[in-house]
Amino acid sequence: MKKLLLILILFVLSGASFSQECDSLTRICNKLLSADAKKGKVFISDGQVYKAFVDAEQAAEFKVTLYGGSTYRIAATAGEKDNYVIFNVYDKERNLLFTNKDYKNKPYWDFKIDNTLDCYIEAYLDVDKKVSGCIVVLLGFQK
Repeated sequence: MKKLLLILILFVLSGASFSQECDSLTRICNKLLSADAKKGKVFISDGQVYKAFVDAEQAAEFKVTLYGGSTYRIAATAGEKDNYVIFNVYDKERNLLFTNKDYKNKPYWDFKIDNTLDCYIEAYLDVDKKVSGCIVVLLGFQK
């Protein structure tokens, strides 16, 4: 009985640690949405926080709908440094539309959508920089 209780306590504590890590990363990611505010580029979150705990063998995938006529910013982070996360954007047929890997893992990407589009955002850790942890992705539209 004591072993079961100990396992349960450890499980709860590890979940709390995950939640705290992801919460602090959400604050960092929110700053990326307004990284160019001085240039007049302000992005408002779509209200969703896309997060997942991954290791070197895993990727997180998030389905999003992008609405035509809007300018968006995808922002992603997995820590204090901005280049831990590699993210790819695919259309519903799995055609690659963008990867930040071609831009030294830049933590955000701005783009305009002419027509409404269902997409997948795939995010994973750059294993040369970090092998496990929480990934947070935010999607914002330009104000």
